[in-house]
Formats: sequence, structure tokens, C-alpha cells
Amino acid sequence: MPHADLVFTGGPIFTANTVRSRASALAVRDGRIVAVGGDSVHELIGPKTELIDLRGRMLVPGFQDAHVHPVWGGLDMLRCDLAEYGTAAEYLEAIGAYAGARPDDEWILGGGWQMSAFPGGTPTAAELDRVVPDRPAFFPNRDGHGAWVNSAALRLAGIDKATPDPADGRIERDADGAPSGTLHEGAMALVNRLLPEEPLERLAEALLVGQRYLHSYGITAWQDAIVGSYGDAGDPGPAYLRAAADGTLTARVVGAIWWDRTQGLEQIPSILERRERYRGGRFAATSVKVMQDGVAENFTASMLEPYCDGHGHFTDNSGISFVRPEILNEAVPILDAEGFQVHFHAIGDRAVRECLDAVEQALARNGRGDNRHHIAHIQVVHPEDIARFRELGVAANMQSLWATYEPQMVDLTLPFLGSPRDAWQYPFGDLLRAGAVLAAGSDWSVSTPDPLAAIHTAVNRKAAPGYEEGEYDPFLPEQAIDLATSLTAYTAGSAWVNHLDETTGTIEAGKFADLALLDRDPFDGPPDAIGETRVLQTFVEGRRVFAADDA
Repeated sequence: MPHADLVFTGGPIFTANTVRSRASALAVRDGRIVAVGGDSVHELIGPKTELIDLRGRMLVPGFQDAHVHPVWGGLDMLRCDLAEYGTAAEYLEAIGAYAGARPDDEWILGGGWQMSAFPGGTPTAAELDRVVPDRPAFFPNRDGHGAWVNSAALRLAGIDKATPDPADGRIERDADGAPSGTLHEGAMALVNRLLPEEPLERLAEALLVGQRYLHSYGITAWQDAIVGSYGDAGDPGPAYLRAAADGTLTARVVGAIWWDRTQGLEQIPSILERRERYRGGRFAATSVKVMQDGVAENFTASMLEPYCDGHGHFTDNSGISFVRPEILNEAVPILDAEGFQVHFHAIGDRAVRECLDAVEQALARNGRGDNRHHIAHIQVVHPEDIARFRELGVAANMQSLWATYEPQMVDLTLPFLGSPRDAWQYPFGDLLRAGAVLAAGSDWSVSTPDPLAAIHTAVNRKAAPGYEEGEYDPFLPEQAIDLATSLTAYTAGSAWVNHLDETTGTIEAGKFADLALLDRDPFDGPPDAIGETRVLQTFVEGRRVFAADDA
């Protein structure tokens, strides 16, 4: 038998297969795993074999992020990136320095601020005017569901006291009704439609920046959760095609084509055309992204009951369903019949139910296929809908990093959900016990793409070391899941969602050698140390695409 190109030995190998077996050695030849086990692997070592001694550190399948925005994240890193800061003063200092260094830029662009840094989660134009008084500025927040703009941007867009709120958003206003500087959801489009279009070269650069960053966290595949024109970044699709064609796309990527909520069923021919066009190499846009609601912090997540006013009394606002249920119930069966996977964004319990209802309509009309629809975020799920995930074959796409107490949850969410709804959040344990398929993702650049930080939170229901923002008890600890389940969700679960499970997601002979080497065995330490685990090396088809300095 020919010798292996690469052999790992001397440490635990988490296979992520159905019995969660462990091995102690692995051999790779021509980009694929050819042997997994112990002594038998050593027979494949030859004079040209690269031998990696694990030294007790764990090897896992490459992580797969089932909901991420790498091109936008990379673009944020190329612009004024606020993600590393946490206070209003720090944001303003960074923006001022960035603007001062770019006197010729027509617009000052960036993003990544968190709502908890501002009273009510709504910064003002007056604050931004102090550091950018002369040019329009546009800064989406960390979750992408709101934007901070200055007075120049408001003037340029013609937004004033008389401007009505769009149907899918809200203009934050002062006591006199004048726009105050925060635009929620669809109101962002009033400004971002004026932004200069990013050229393909810039988006291609952003993709490679984002890809390098994701590889540094052991991520070898992902689903780009919006391929299409949304927000201020432009369509990532052409950048993926370029990278796939020139060989610089080292990750495996499924693209989720954006469902334009301002249109109806008439957009389906265009979606079909883009599926054919957006296909090449390691990239295929075979999913459709439906953003069914907003987020709870700005009261646009779609709820079965109205939000509370912070004092336990119902208001008259129950959020926004961006796609009317009667449209959704027609669109999803058609997309399903065309072989598309539907990737839903649903935060509120009404949005989750509407998405499940639409899949139920698809099954009734088309029968049960293999499209593997999934609902991302699943923040608030009515208990009556838990079992429907398994019954309908809908995967639960967890962003488990968010399942913790932190200022945004404590100050901007819990008081306005009220009981019992506040206890229905991120019910990963209930979904697991009900037999749902669990997949996992980060939503980066909304939050860190670090899978180990998310896994730490899923297991402990507390933030990982380095991500804490105060001392809190575990958040709904009965919804915790174990380490092996969370690791499997971030590998085999996401591979299943991405239809990559035949060739990736687990460590088995015949599959691609997409692997991540950790700096320890996280099972050997206490659960509250899981998040301290780092990725040392990342491999795609046996080729090293990332190595830490101390690897």
C-alpha cells in the first residue's frame, strides 16, 4: 500500500461519528483520510510522510459554520472596525481617528458597535457629528439590524421629521419627532442605497481576509447566510466565483441566495438563474435565505404576544414579519419543489412558527425530500413548537454564543419579553431531547466566529473566558447541551445542513482531510475551561491553511 502524505499520532481524535468513537492516529493521502485507528496507521508512514505528534492534543473534524457572513466580516476589518471596542467613547475615538486618516473618503464607513453601549441601544447623530461633522457616516451595529448615522447622512438621504417609517423598519426619533441618528431594519435602506458600490476587487479582498480569519478558528466550511444585495456591502457571489476560479477559495462554501422581502413570488426565476450562475469549484449557492423577522432588542423580532413596556405591561407592538405568511406559505413549497434548501432567520416565537408552518406546507404539497431546511437563531421558541423541528425535519441552527446573560440580554431583552417568554430562549436542550438535528454557526461579524467560545456557552450557558461582560449566573442552565453534542453540531451537524456530510464533517476513511488541531483535549479539563481551547492548525484536504505561531 502506498505511504501516507500526512500522519497524526499520539493524541485523541474526536471523530464526530454516530457512536462518538475516538482514535489515536490518522493517515492522509491525496487529500483524503485513508486510515483511522492506532497501530495500523503506523504502517503507512514512509520516508516522505509528514508526521505530526499530537502530544495529547485533540484533533477534530474541521468546524463548519452554518450561518456566517465572511465577505462582510472581511470588509468590516478593512473599514473602521469597532468590534474590538465596547464603549461609546471608544467608538467615537476610533471613528474620529479613522476619518482623520482618510480626508479624501466621500463616506466614512464601518460597523460593529454593540447596542448595550448606548442608552436604549440607540446612539445619536449628534454624538457622531462631533467626530465626523463634514461627511456622511454610516455604521451598522454588530447584529446588522440597525445603523448609526450622522446628520450629514440624514440630510443627504432627505430624512427629516416628515419622513414616514418604512413598512419593514423604524426611524428612531427624539421627543419632537425628528430623526435622532439610529435607523432600524428597513430604515437603513434610506441611507445605504446612497453608498458608493464596492468594486469586485474590494469584495474579493474582503473574502480572502475573512477566509484567513475563519481558518484561524479551525473553520473549513461554511454557509454564507446572505448572497445577494443586502445592506451596504454588495453581493458576495461574484467574489466567491472569482476565488473559486483562481484557486484562492480554500473553504467549502454554500451560498444562501437572498430572498428580497420587497418582492414576492416573481423573484423566483431570478433565484433559479443565480443558482446556476453561482456555482463553481468549492462554491455553490443552493440555499435561499429568508429573513422572517428582526431582533428582540429593537422590538422587530416577530412575537406571538406583544412586547412588554419594561414594567410588565403589554404594548401594542408584537414585531414585524418581514415576509407575509400567505407569501411565505406559497414561496417555500415552490422553492422546495425546485430543490432549494430554505435557510430561515427567525428570532421571535411567531417568526419561528411561521417558518415551521411554511415547511409544513411544503411537505404537504411535495412530500418529504432531502433539502434540509433549517431555522437560524431560534432565540424564542414556543414550547408547542419544539417537537415540530423533528417532525418536519427542520434543523435547529444554533448561534449558541448568544445563550448567556450579558448587558444586551439583561438591559434590552429580558425586561421587554416578560414571563414566561423570557424562559423560552435558546432552548437547545429541549430541541436535543425532542430529537431535532442541531447545527451551529456564529453569524460573524455579528459576533466572534470562534467555535470553542460558542461551544463553551452551549455547555455552560455562560460566556467563555475573555468574552464575559460582568458576573452572571448561568442562563437557563436546563437548556445546556454536553460537549460532545456541541462539537458534533459544529462539525457533522453543520456538514449535514450544508449537504457536505458524504465527504466531510466526521473523521472517517474516505472523507476529505478537513481537520482542526486543538491545543488541548477539552474533555480532560473542567467545563468552565472549554473556551480557553485554541486552534493550532487547520487543514483542508490535508493541506495546512492555518498555523498558529506556537503550533
